[in-house]
Amino acid sequence: MGKVSSVLSLKHVLVLSLALNVGLISRVLYEAEPRRFCFEEREKRVSLMAESSALEAHVSKKSDDLSSAGVGGTESNYGGDGGAIINLDHGDPTMYERFWQQMGDKTTVVIPGWQYISYFSDMRNLCWFLEPEFAKAVIRLHNVVGNAVTQDCHIVVGTGSTQLFQAVLYALSPSDASEPMSVVSAAPFYSSYPLITDFLKSGLYKWAGDAYKFSKDRPYIELVTSPNNPDGSTRQAVVNRNEGILVHDLAYYWPQYTPIAFPADHDIMLFTVSKSTGHAGTRIGWALVKDEGIAKKMTKYIELNTIGVSKDSQIRAAKILQAVSDNNGRVGNPREGETFFEYGYNLMAKRWKQLREAVNKSGLFSLPEFPPGMCTFSGRAFEPQPAFAWLKCESELEDCESFLRSHKILTRGGKHFGVSPKYVRISMLDRNEKFNLFAERLSRIHS
Repeated sequence: MGKVSSVLSLKHVLVLSLALNVGLISRVLYEAEPRRFCFEEREKRVSLMAESSALEAHVSKKSDDLSSAGVGGTESNYGGDGGAIINLDHGDPTMYERFWQQMGDKTTVVIPGWQYISYFSDMRNLCWFLEPEFAKAVIRLHNVVGNAVTQDCHIVVGTGSTQLFQAVLYALSPSDASEPMSVVSAAPFYSSYPLITDFLKSGLYKWAGDAYKFSKDRPYIELVTSPNNPDGSTRQAVVNRNEGILVHDLAYYWPQYTPIAFPADHDIMLFTVSKSTGHAGTRIGWALVKDEGIAKKMTKYIELNTIGVSKDSQIRAAKILQAVSDNNGRVGNPREGETFFEYGYNLMAKRWKQLREAVNKSGLFSLPEFPPGMCTFSGRAFEPQPAFAWLKCESELEDCESFLRSHKILTRGGKHFGVSPKYVRISMLDRNEKFNLFAERLSRIHS
């Protein structure tokens, strides 16, 4: 009887264990069901972007191979449409590759193994990790283009303008405030502003949304992006209260994108190599800051964050900026006979013409119109031709991002920029073959 009782007890335990496991699995599956479709949607998007990235890597390799062989064009690398995924979600400025390939060794930098070993660049400078050569190149380029006043400004270098943005939030937010400093920007605002601001969940500052809707009677930071990312409009401050501090993001205030009307002269101005010359991979940006105390706090943030900024990247960036500035900005392209800014201007003008023709042919979309302005740098009057197109789906199309994705065109929807999903942001900065394919496909979308 003892043995029978023991067997029965063991059986009972096994049955009970099986029942508990089945119940637990059922509950997990039930609770996961509402999230399953969101996960599948994300996986689908990741899969599409991975496929697109594989194609881009293939195109980039062919472009390098052709360049090495002395062949200029790469338009046929996609081999026709063929249902390829076109990823224009990111502003990756690869359209500049051809210009710099044709410049040959004029911007090549060779750094001996013993050079730039120290953390320190210039201990006499407030920003002690700022390479003097890079600082001189920045000042010279602004003087040549006439897009910013550098006199009486401190230069703070950062690992791209993203790090500088984080540094300026830290510098402007009091450490003893009763609540976090509000950070706002007028919608449509740059999609990364909310993400970067709240990423560390800092107690010093907090994203407070659209500047048009900001009503708190407290100190705030307003981000003014001009020309604006994503819609290309010229921006000014919106809130305009005594307790506000303005940060001007001028990443796109260069003559290939917009007429240079006057030298910008603000308390805090952010710039980046990625959009000025196309060297996004160099990861270098700079801030022009009038207040010494703010510049010191920004420098301290970068010191604590990354113990300075890569000297190798600064030296490379300096060489590139110097090349652009040479001969009063008239550094010639040996094959095309164009200067850098002429190359950028002509290519952007061509692309905007292509895009407007495609939009008109399709009939399903619309684009913003821009008033022309006189450019003091080039001496010509022209309409702004932004680095991003702010496309709107007309008629009954409510989710433009999903609609274009169904046509294998990846974009970034308006909800990421604080506005309606009827809008999408489209990069105008990718390689020729991809942009041409995009314009052709867009023109054929009628429903």
